[in-house]
Amino acid sequence: MSNMAIGIDIGGTKTAIGLVNQDGQLIDKHVLKTEGEKPPHEMVALIAKSVDMILNENGCDKGAGLSGIGIGAPGPIDIIKGEVTCPPNLPAWRDTPVVKWMQHYFPNTRIRLENDANAAAVAEKWVGQAQSCDDFVYMTISTGIGGGFYVNSRPVFGYRGNGGEVGHIVVDSSGPLCTCGQRGCFEAIASGTAIQEQGSKLAGRTLTPKEIFERYLEKDPILHPYLTNVFEKIGVGCVTMINLFDPELIVLGGGVTNMGEPLFAAARSYTEKFALNPAGRKTPIVPSGLDQDTGVIGAAALIQAL
Repeated sequence: MSNMAIGIDIGGTKTAIGLVNQDGQLIDKHVLKTEGEKPPHEMVALIAKSVDMILNENGCDKGAGLSGIGIGAPGPIDIIKGEVTCPPNLPAWRDTPVVKWMQHYFPNTRIRLENDANAAAVAEKWVGQAQSCDDFVYMTISTGIGGGFYVNSRPVFGYRGNGGEVGHIVVDSSGPLCTCGQRGCFEAIASGTAIQEQGSKLAGRTLTPKEIFERYLEKDPILHPYLTNVFEKIGVGCVTMINLFDPELIVLGGGVTNMGEPLFAAARSYTEKFALNPAGRKTPIVPSGLDQDTGVIGAAALIQAL
């Protein structure tokens, strides 16, 4: 098998490793639990072992058959040094030279590191919802919240690869403390982590985000208004992106978007009222075209599509 790339999506709770062909099709995928307390070099060794397994199982030669390995990781990162710098959701991963360590296991292979949300934006442009768009915003709402932007058909990654940290825009300055140290960050209010923590606290017992959403649909007197407010804050995030970038399209991905139409309807309703430019109020807000594989396809897209 030739012209294959490996995509590695390092997340706060799980790491997905996928084999992706030149048409953006996911051929095979393994998922590892991201053990935040495990020393990063041990986690990277497990990732490398999983890459080897996928290559062997699919008859892909890591010499001629593999175009490269793309890695999407939570920021902050340093793409110049190939390091994961200090991600709030992975506190043990401080100044972790991921590219150097992976190069040890795959010495003659092209390896590229980018912010995970930036990589996901590349996937949306390559084979997802934004194929026909020159200017769009991608936001992932998952364990944390991140974003990626295309402007004039080009991805905007920032000098060290940290452009798009939309999760740390303050949307309520009197809100909860964020892992970054600010109060009321978008991520501290609307991420899956925040929804689980705050929703469980309001319910008086531990609930999953899915259970919280089910109670929302049942018009739970406490959780329905709570999630209504969260969905509105996602609209605040969308309005901020529209006012900053004037995009043709906003794509929302990540596990929280599985809450479906109530979330999207609330975000659209808010933008229709509050985006500054009347034309911007009509900006389409759509779910990812790649289900929950945007991250791993995006990581591979760093090799296949850029």
